[in-house]
Amino acid sequence: MVYTTALLFGHGVPVPSEEESVVEMIGKYFSQLTAPGQNTSAARRGSVESCDERENNSLFSDLDAGFEQERLLQQNVTRQMERLLTRAKPSTLHCQVLLLPRQMTTRVGQDVVRSSADEPCGLRGASIKVYVEGKDGLTFVGSIFPDPSVTSTFELSVIFKADKDDGWPPLMHIFDTNKVLKLRPQYRLVKRKLYSSASPVIHDFN
Repeated sequence: MVYTTALLFGHGVPVPSEEESVVEMIGKYFSQLTAPGQNTSAARRGSVESCDERENNSLFSDLDAGFEQERLLQQNVTRQMERLLTRAKPSTLHCQVLLLPRQMTTRVGQDVVRSSADEPCGLRGASIKVYVEGKDGLTFVGSIFPDPSVTSTFELSVIFKADKDDGWPPLMHIFDTNKVLKLRPQYRLVKRKLYSSASPVIHDFN
């Protein structure tokens, strides 16, 4: 075997024995592993970076899922608020027509989310009470629990304000003015922590 190899490479170059070849090969292998800046180290660094990238992607996915859940909760609160106001027209608000400024319930829903941002469970831990303030004081419209499976840790009171005119001129010839209720763009949020002695926080919005 040694003779055949010597014939191939020839030209008087001495051919090492099998034992010497194996020792030399092992020595080169370990020198490559320990040498700085070699491809092996780069491959290892690449593996670590790939792992970090997967963890980052997982983190961003969790954040996206949290934002999406909060957005769906906000939409649900807005729809429930509109349903409460609609149901309250004949029974509680004693009107046939209820007029709201454009996108008002959406604005209220956004402010409700902002008021919940510093709470442990966010909007999921809210208990929301809806009122309409008129000439005779506050009228309770109903309650909203964004996530009934979560114990409420704070209470938000949403107070809509009825217009002093209690009517809208273009509709006066159709309905009795006493049957038309118009809400003002201004409203109030009162936040109260349920398990704390802290005073309620009041926010007025225009």
